[in-house]
Order: sequence, then C-alpha cells, then structure tokens
Amino acid sequence: MTITIRKMRDADIQQVQRIARTTWNATYEGIIPLVVQNNFLDSHYSDESMKLPMERSVLYVAEFEGKIAGFANFSPVRVGGKVELAAIYVDPECQGKGIGTALLQQAINELPGIQEIYVNVEKENKIGINFYKAKGFEIVKEFEEQFDGHSLKQIRMVKHVPSLN
Repeated sequence: MTITIRKMRDADIQQVQRIARTTWNATYEGIIPLVVQNNFLDSHYSDESMKLPMERSVLYVAEFEGKIAGFANFSPVRVGGKVELAAIYVDPECQGKGIGTALLQQAINELPGIQEIYVNVEKENKIGINFYKAKGFEIVKEFEEQFDGHSLKQIRMVKHVPSLN
C-alpha cells in the first residue's frame, strides 16, 4: 500500500473538506460542541475559504489506495526557519498507516531552511498529542483561548529539525 504525498490542487478541495469534517467530528466529539465545530468547518473549509490557504500556505495531500486520505497545511518558512503547522488531518479510517508521518516528512524534506515546526493541539486531543510526541515534538507551553464562545485548553508544541548541512 503506497502513500503518495503531493501539493494540493483545486480539484482536491471537496475531498479535503470531507476529511476536515470527518476528522474534526471524530477527534473533538465530547471536547468541542458540535455547533462550534460546524461553525468553524463551515467558515474555514468553505469553497471560498479554501482558496486563501492554497495561495498563502503550503498544502499537501496524501493519496492512499486511490483516494485522498489526509492533508496538511504549513505556513511558509519564516525568519529563523520557523514554520507553523496549521492542520494535519488524516481520515479516521486511515489513521495508523503512516499517512500523518508522511505528510510531516514531506514538509521537512521540501521546505527550504526549515528549523522549527510549531503546532497548537487541544489538550484533550490525546491522539494528536501522542502523534506529535512520537515525531519528536516537545511541549513549549499551555494556554487557554476562546473559540467561538467555547474555552479551549491548548498545548503549544515544537519540533526542532536538524540541519542537513
């Protein structure tokens, strides 16, 4: 079973929207109220909203068994080699098959000058936290933020990327 990672295209939008919704609903059930999840998904993953990250971010999709099974959204590399991982979602039916790892590795291999990858994870998202820890991310801090009227406890994590030089 081969995983193919490539840059996201316009034709991928509907499949990415499906993965975002499926993954959010599975991951945040009992953590974030469904109405809050739906508000976020409707605004951030609408057809129109998907155009902006495609222009300003680095988006990868993972193809697995002939369909898109995951995606990741990275910021461009900033001063000091810092990159923000805004999203990495894998269809719940395809988790545990190396797809998230492949998406992360693609960015490490392709983004020029990358030195640190930062990500915020909801504190109760144990699957996400365990994934990042297994990939070498360390907790930097914990904080709380308001998210559509819902209080989220967040963990900020960082992965230091060794230089290839």
